[in-house]
Amino acid sequence: MEPKTRLSEREIHSIIRGSKVCYIGMVDDDKPYVLPFNYGYSNGVLYLHSGPKGKKFDILARNKNVCIAFSCDHELKIRNEEVACSYSMKYRSVLMHGKLEMVDNYRDKEAALNIIMENYTGRNDFSYNPPAVNNVRIFTLRPDKTEARSFGY
Repeated sequence: MEPKTRLSEREIHSIIRGSKVCYIGMVDDDKPYVLPFNYGYSNGVLYLHSGPKGKKFDILARNKNVCIAFSCDHELKIRNEEVACSYSMKYRSVLMHGKLEMVDNYRDKEAALNIIMENYTGRNDFSYNPPAVNNVRIFTLRPDKTEARSFGY
């Protein structure tokens, strides 16, 4: 069975919504650097948040190009328990490529935080204290390229 690589926008959104975290691959000089992030997704824009410091900021200052991975609906499939090669994993995944952009405007940061919170709680009506908003970094990604795969579904 070959992976399905032509997924509809609806299928892609379902994968993004079905993932609990995304993994951001960055380019640290000539080496990959990957971190997990919580996120929100709305109108084709991915929203991410982070604390105000860390190695990722040094990396992104040099190169904003990223690849973000989502994966969900994993299920081990076995045709013959005695044959190792008969095991496979069902999955659905999405890759987004592009440049991360920082959000600095206070109101835009609040709106982004509510998009992220909605992804995990179903609510987007939270209020925030100024220190919380001022001490969080918000990134957006408007993907240049999106790839999606589904295997076993």
